[in-house]
Amino acid sequence: MLEPKRSKHRKMQKGRMKGRAMRGNKLDFGEYGLRALETGWITARQIEAARIAVTRHMQRRGKLWFRIFPDKPITKKPAETRMGKGKGALDHWVAVVKPGRIICELEGVTEELARECLRLASHKLPIKTKFTIREV
Repeated sequence: MLEPKRSKHRKMQKGRMKGRAMRGNKLDFGEYGLRALETGWITARQIEAARIAVTRHMQRRGKLWFRIFPDKPITKKPAETRMGKGKGALDHWVAVVKPGRIICELEGVTEELARECLRLASHKLPIKTKFTIREV
C-alpha cells in the first residue's frame, strides 16, 4: 500500500477541496490519461486496486504512471467511543483530487486497449473520470 515514508505531522485537518487543479492537469508522461471530473479523496487501497486492474488488462504491454500519491493522513476513533478525548488514531492515507487532475497515464498501447484499461481503473475509483488523449 502507498504511504509516505515519513511526514512532518502525524495528524492533519480535513481542509476544503474547492476549485480546479492548477498542477498535474496536463499529460506529461504518456499518450493517454484518466482525468478527474470532480473533487474527492482517493484512498491508497483504491489507487492500488486501479493499478492492479490496469496492469492485469495490459498484460505487460506499455507503461503506466500514477500521478497521485496518498499523502494526507485520515484518523478514526474506535467504534462506540464517547465524544471528546482528543483526535483519533491514524486509520489510512488519502490523495486529495480536484477536477482536472490527471490520475494516471498510459503509453505504448493502442487507443482501444488504453480506453478499456482506464475504464477498468475508473470503476475502482470513487469519483467521475474522463479518458484523455495528448494534444499534439
